[in-house]
Amino acid sequence: MDVQGTVEAGFEPVRDAFVRNFERLGERGAAVAVYRDGRKVVDLWAGTRDLTGREPGDGGADAAPWAVDTAQVVRSATKGVAAAVPLLLHQRGQIDLDAPVGTYWPEFKSAGKERVLVRHVLSHRAGLPVLDRPLTPAEAIDGESGARALAAQRPEWEPGTDHGYHAHTYSWLIAELVRRVTGRSVGRWIAEEIARPLGLDFWVGLPAEEAHRVGRIGPVEEPTAVGGALRLRPKRSVSEAYRDAESLTRRAFGVIEPRPDENDPAYRAAELPASGGISTARALARCYAAMIGPVDGHRLFAPATLTLARTEESAGPDRVLVVATRFGLGFMLHGPAAPLFGPGSFGHPGRGGSLGFADPESGIAMGYVTNGMRKGVTADPRAQALVRAVRTATSSPDEAI
Repeated sequence: MDVQGTVEAGFEPVRDAFVRNFERLGERGAAVAVYRDGRKVVDLWAGTRDLTGREPGDGGADAAPWAVDTAQVVRSATKGVAAAVPLLLHQRGQIDLDAPVGTYWPEFKSAGKERVLVRHVLSHRAGLPVLDRPLTPAEAIDGESGARALAAQRPEWEPGTDHGYHAHTYSWLIAELVRRVTGRSVGRWIAEEIARPLGLDFWVGLPAEEAHRVGRIGPVEEPTAVGGALRLRPKRSVSEAYRDAESLTRRAFGVIEPRPDENDPAYRAAELPASGGISTARALARCYAAMIGPVDGHRLFAPATLTLARTEESAGPDRVLVVATRFGLGFMLHGPAAPLFGPGSFGHPGRGGSLGFADPESGIAMGYVTNGMRKGVTADPRAQALVRAVRTATSSPDEAI
């Protein structure tokens, strides 16, 4: 495997794990980046840009190798960057996390949602993971239909009393809230206030002039076990929830019907902060690094905001994901469903593979993107292999024993 990029001394285990992902875990094209204390220490990429592209050297003359600036759709890893927007607005005094959403979005105050707080939206406690009528792909990206549907929707549970992952509806909740507070779209706000100052190749709403850099994603088969079971079978309750057409699980992930084509230029140009972000691994890592400390003179979160981001708001059985999850304000927190880096780490995986997170205690921030989407929602084995390698590289000899 021809791996490109750089690894600082001491972080060689990350490169080794990255290579093994291609050799043993069915990786086709991917990149990983790691920052430590605001400085990039790992920046690797390999494979083909498109999942359907043939590997270089196998006779595929038109195979496009993953390049230094290749970006991919990162699905729900978008949520972590999007969550930074209301937190930064709170930091600037523009939004009150404990105010009802209807304070900023009057039409939202209906059908039992009068007491839904901004805090509830960020921590998946709003009771709005599903819609009575799924949106078409065209409606999902038109910038209006999603917000209208949620304004009229009745919650599935009393807001604030329980939590369940808002897989897609998070897009329209966050986007409309940001628009009402700032007068700007969420994609424009991220571009102007986060991506541009930090020099990030990250977009919620892909500009046409950047489309040539983005690879095509798709499903990949689970690898065959090598030297033992590589595959963890989901618990029966989880698999049953995904099979049951009436379950909150199926309905939450089926809010858009038919399922949108994530390689469609129109989908990629849409501003969907729950699932439509496009990023390089380098951009994810750099963004999270700036949440926990300065990066080339730029820092996103003040200490109080960083505390808010990783303070537990929701924990326990998730009504949508079925397994136990932990959320802060917009970020998943380290736990069995989303093993990140340690007790104080926070971030967000993307269904099928991608991952971004930060760990303030160690100063580590990591981004991983791939074009091969596996079936799992969290804890992708390729991402977890890289996390373990980073942990090995940063552990003292005593800690490693």
